[in-house]
Amino acid sequence: MDNIFLSTHIISFPGLGIDEFEINDVAFTIFGRSVAWYGIIVTTAIIVVCAYIFIRAKKSGFVVDDILDYFIYSIIFGIIGARLYYVLFYGLDKYIVSDGSFLENLGGTLYNIIGVWNGGLAIYGGLIAVVLTVIVVSKIKKLSWLRMLDIAGHAAMLGQAIGRWGNFMNAEAHGSETDIFCRMGIKLSSGVTAYYHPTFLYESLWNIIGFIVIEVLIRKKKHKYDGQVFLWYFAWYGFGRMFIEGLRTDSLYLGSTEIRVSQLLAFAVFAVCTALLIRFGIKYKGNEPIVYGEGAYSLDAVSEDVGQVNEESEKTSDEEEASAESEEENGDFKSTLEGDVASEDEPNSDNGGNSNVGDNS
Repeated sequence: MDNIFLSTHIISFPGLGIDEFEINDVAFTIFGRSVAWYGIIVTTAIIVVCAYIFIRAKKSGFVVDDILDYFIYSIIFGIIGARLYYVLFYGLDKYIVSDGSFLENLGGTLYNIIGVWNGGLAIYGGLIAVVLTVIVVSKIKKLSWLRMLDIAGHAAMLGQAIGRWGNFMNAEAHGSETDIFCRMGIKLSSGVTAYYHPTFLYESLWNIIGFIVIEVLIRKKKHKYDGQVFLWYFAWYGFGRMFIEGLRTDSLYLGSTEIRVSQLLAFAVFAVCTALLIRFGIKYKGNEPIVYGEGAYSLDAVSEDVGQVNEESEKTSDEEEASAESEEENGDFKSTLEGDVASEDEPNSDNGGNSNVGDNS
């Protein structure tokens, strides 16, 4: 196949009435170093995800410091996870340097492995790392990791929908050749235009639709337990990715097999999450929907120790009841005492008014 990995690409969507236009994968140059559109778009996606999570988490009761900690650790480990996943399944041997001294080989190998600026990130690696990071941070801070994953999972769909357009700017992550109505034309270096499945577009639209569907389910109060939104997200994403991955020409494979890693993982994620949704759907069928205020995620309580808050509330309520009972008893005693005093002041007709014995009956 002709080389299509050029800095400038001629793209078209003839089936959609879009003629050829030129895109450059480099946005601008600063201090002699190129800044790619891919990096700008992915960074924009991260900012949108963080903004969405910040708004929803804050309404849910998470404090700002905790939210920022989630961001810092999730971004760092998310990038590391995405890179390691890609390196391991793309082929670690491709990054190993062995033609110099030990220190030169070690330095060169590490440089190649961490060289994200040369491309190579896998969304699944990033998602796995972020999930583990959220769980660890939540455990340390004694917060509900399921509730945070509900918010983060929903937000991730926006991030993925935006991030896929970075692949478009590189004219990559497309599918096999096709004549489908929405085919994407890419002019090769030979001058010939080849038409492919725009799988980046399929996945972007799939995530946007999924985000809207989950938002509707939340607003219709179908969310009945913590972790449900996260399961919806993974089940939806896994189902779509399972088919979209089968169309791609740049898939990572499991060893020397013909098994596509992302397709296999997508099927496993979809199957497991669907099974859990069915199981928990039956288990929590009678649950009241999670109550929301203004906005999609204005939960009444957030941390796992909400039970302690409820206990304190119940304790306060008990104390108030006990206080009311005590006041009532004091009132009865006072009434009785006043009655006795009044009886002593009244003369007894049978004893000629000389008896001071009260009515103690």
